[in-house]
Amino acid sequence: MPQQFQFSKPLWKVLKDTKVFETPIFSLHQVDLLPHRTEEQVPFYVLNAPEWINIIAITPENKIVLVEQYRAGIHESSLEIPGGMVDDGEDPLEAAKRELLEETGYISDSWNKIGKASSNPAILSNFTHLYLAVNCKKVQDQHTDGNEDIKVHVLPVSEFLNLVKEGTVHHSIVLAAVAHYLLHKMDLP
Repeated sequence: MPQQFQFSKPLWKVLKDTKVFETPIFSLHQVDLLPHRTEEQVPFYVLNAPEWINIIAITPENKIVLVEQYRAGIHESSLEIPGGMVDDGEDPLEAAKRELLEETGYISDSWNKIGKASSNPAILSNFTHLYLAVNCKKVQDQHTDGNEDIKVHVLPVSEFLNLVKEGTVHHSIVLAAVAHYLLHKMDLP
């Protein structure tokens, strides 16, 4: 078994955590911190968000199920893997199964957690749980939530990886999931 990495930097002391703004998806907090090496208080701004999930969904024909959707932050469409938020009190695996079915109409009988990623730990408080679902089969039409407008694409895995390589697929959490997927396929100790 590989040796665990031992972090050596001490945590900074939280002096105050003030909610500045709240939305239906996240809240913005000003967190006043005291670095371990100084007595000077430092303010940081953190977005507290729920846990997220992303799924590498592979069909029996070795094709990957993808979603194309508009992203307001970049004002462009983005090609991604299915994913979404974990509802309050929901298990991440159950959220992954729910999101795959809702967004794509696909289900799987074989799930593996292949990792987790912190999207941007400088400002985001949450993690994204990454899953591999194999033997995915379409069982229904998609049933998206409210303002979701998703087009499903099913591509050979090799074609998808070329889209990653050339930069067409650029969502950072998707890229993290691809890295974990490739490491999982390599079956590193």
